Amino acid sequence: MSRTPEARVPETVYARVREEVAARADRLWEVSLALHREPETAYEEHGASRLLADELEREGFRVERGVAGLPTAFVGRSGGEGPAEGGRPCVALLMEYDALPLLGHACGHNLIAAAGLGAALAARAALGEAGTGTGIGTGETLLAVGTPAEERGGGKVAEVAAGLFEGVDAALMFHPGVYDWARAPLTASAQIRVGFHGRAAHPTGSPTEGIDALGALIQLFNALGVLHKRLPSGSHVQGIVTDGGRATNIVPEYAEGLFGLRGGTTAALEALVEELRTCARGVALATGTTVEVTDVGGRYEHFRDNDVLSGLFAGHLERAGIRLSEPVAGVYLGSSDIGNVSTRVPAIHPFVAIMGADGSDHTPEFAEAAAGPRARRVMLAAAEALACTAVDVLLRADVPERAWNGFREKAAAGL
Repeated sequence: MSRTPEARVPETVYARVREEVAARADRLWEVSLALHREPETAYEEHGASRLLADELEREGFRVERGVAGLPTAFVGRSGGEGPAEGGRPCVALLMEYDALPLLGHACGHNLIAAAGLGAALAARAALGEAGTGTGIGTGETLLAVGTPAEERGGGKVAEVAAGLFEGVDAALMFHPGVYDWARAPLTASAQIRVGFHGRAAHPTGSPTEGIDALGALIQLFNALGVLHKRLPSGSHVQGIVTDGGRATNIVPEYAEGLFGLRGGTTAALEALVEELRTCARGVALATGTTVEVTDVGGRYEHFRDNDVLSGLFAGHLERAGIRLSEPVAGVYLGSSDIGNVSTRVPAIHPFVAIMGADGSDHTPEFAEAAAGPRARRVMLAAAEALACTAVDVLLRADVPERAWNGFREKAAAGL
């Protein structure tokens, strides 16, 4: 089936996608439950990665494991040998599968993985493999990308740095949640460690000899409390004390805090990090301490939604009776390493509810919901919609062009 500039895909192709997802429904749910039963945290997802990669390989994807220097990352490829061959389109369907410590799949990554897997298998089957003359040609490429460590560390950050998304025209995934939202209001984020060095002394016997590193850290918290009052929407700082000294009869010579910073945009985050550095240097100067400010892990950039791709996904999902709306203004749902992908290629990250809006992810209740009947319906509906959106990108010449135009417009506006 050749690409066409007309703004439509034959309904028979969408119908074939739905048939392929339906035929795999029980197996996809088995995969989801298997991940749910054996939750693995960031960078330890060996079983999950193996299970998903094996499923792709079994159905004809050419799978490369351990990509981007990450043992639990992988890429399954169908169609062209690489992205953007001869200007032909490339779609990446993303899978997350890490779990939360103690809470298991309380963010529903088991559903993200199963939906991405189902979408990749259904799209490939509906379009046919290279050489058949009926579907994905030697230029068009369908990727199924395993992205570990979203909850901590950021597997996608490493994959972006390794060039894995170069030549990709659309990066597609969904996320279970408590809202039905067409796009993800996700902030940029960074983890910053601040360590103050003072001088130990006995607080009674030689009080003037000590330089209180913990006192300096406390003053930093106070300064950030004042700063917080004037931060723009979407920006905030949350800190914890990770080292406050060893004994009450010793002036602490070292104290350390870990600070989570978020910004509504990546530029806002960078400005906030500089504000933190300025506060820390000022406190050090005022208290006679020295200070070290260092990043912990990679930074997550803000999410740039692609309106063209999101609109297509929402339209396909509505066939399953799920209608997506715009997010509530001023409400943010955290941060994710999908942001680093979305600021480089057109991407989507819609939220689809598996429990009511009075609930919350990262809770035991959400983990339970991620293995429930509503979760199964949502996972299968999302798999269909993702596959149909992938088909749109691969078969409609106008879609990647419009998606990239929209991407560039938002980039130019700093959004």
